[in-house]
Amino acid sequence: MVKSESCVLTICDSPVIIWPNRGVYATPEEISPNMLCEDIHQWIQIDEQESAGKRSAKKKSKKSSAVSVINLRLMMEATKTGPLSAPILSKTVQKSHFLSATLPIDCVVHTTCNDTIKDAFERLLEALTHQLCQMEKVILQHMKGTTLLVPKPFHFLLPEPKGLVTVVYPEGVPDSQLETQRKELHQQFELPNDWPYFRRSNAYHFPNEPYKDGYLRNPHLVLTHPSLDNGKVYSVQGIYSYRHYMQNHMDDNGWGCAYRSLQTICSWFLQQGYVERAVPTHKEIQQALVDVGDKQASFVGSRQWIGSIEVQAVLNHLLGVTSKIMFVSQGSDLASKGRELANHFLTEGTPIMIGGGVLAHTILGVAWSETTGQIRYLILDPHYTGAEDLQVITDKGWCGWKGPDFWDQTAYYNLCMPQRPKVI
Repeated sequence: MVKSESCVLTICDSPVIIWPNRGVYATPEEISPNMLCEDIHQWIQIDEQESAGKRSAKKKSKKSSAVSVINLRLMMEATKTGPLSAPILSKTVQKSHFLSATLPIDCVVHTTCNDTIKDAFERLLEALTHQLCQMEKVILQHMKGTTLLVPKPFHFLLPEPKGLVTVVYPEGVPDSQLETQRKELHQQFELPNDWPYFRRSNAYHFPNEPYKDGYLRNPHLVLTHPSLDNGKVYSVQGIYSYRHYMQNHMDDNGWGCAYRSLQTICSWFLQQGYVERAVPTHKEIQQALVDVGDKQASFVGSRQWIGSIEVQAVLNHLLGVTSKIMFVSQGSDLASKGRELANHFLTEGTPIMIGGGVLAHTILGVAWSETTGQIRYLILDPHYTGAEDLQVITDKGWCGWKGPDFWDQTAYYNLCMPQRPKVI
């Protein structure tokens, strides 16, 4: 069907319809096979809200990405033009078992702006037929008697120059049972064996798809790096969601900052595919501390603060994640911890929870100069109480780079530095 003349691809939010197997015939007539891919954009209608969002994002981001996404829908033309041959009916009497399943085809191809529509659609058809073959393989591999598992494609963004890769997994088979397949993929793409790349939660999230849970992801990416003499930036690897005061209809203003920092860390482990457990609520965090014998039963439902040691205990109990604790006897000493912090972000890449005095923050990275010792800290502040507005959060410094004077110079601090499990 995909290779037949009745295969049709429509470009979403536009009047453009293309018949790839009829010489890349298209309507409207102005579109020819030799038209460049970038010229398709002029036919796509963007709603005003989205274009306003794009304008403010452009203002914000100095180095906005040059990648744009064009969505297409695969359809089949039901009618035929011209005279039709008369139908012939034949009857065969035999026992058969008929299974029907909808295959959720989802392909992605990478083109440059200078590629022609003809080239791009040839590649897209190749990808579609390849994916159907992959789906057939997965169905046959996991077929039990007459039960059929639906194959589902996932896109993964691998380190450059590999780019986007699509893998088909059977629905209903948990990641824990697909480790052999993941090992083969790690070998095929020459990836390290201590970091998950192909778990379902590692799937690439396209820039034009909003996250359904409403949390902001990686707000630090729009920030400009501080300039230090011979300075290098070491930051969190992977995706986290920004957790702060007053989210989830929970009024924790004034006492819940460490809980929120812990939730940000848990979101990182969930979104990197290390755990499948949902991010714990305040009550679940408190219950975990009672379960490990750290707190009395009356602690559940209270408004009591927690610190780095409690965060370490909860991560261990709920996620099975171990953490290192760094003790700093006074805030002024944090300026000398550049090497340890840089090394943490290089090797572990996890967000750090820091508690001192009555405040907790999340450290997402450091800019550090090995020669001068200058240091800046990338801070995500859980004390924010407003809406999920990226511009406000970054303009007002709720997510931003801070100097050594950000810390209380005389207070002592504990840093909880989660260690990622070495798994794939």
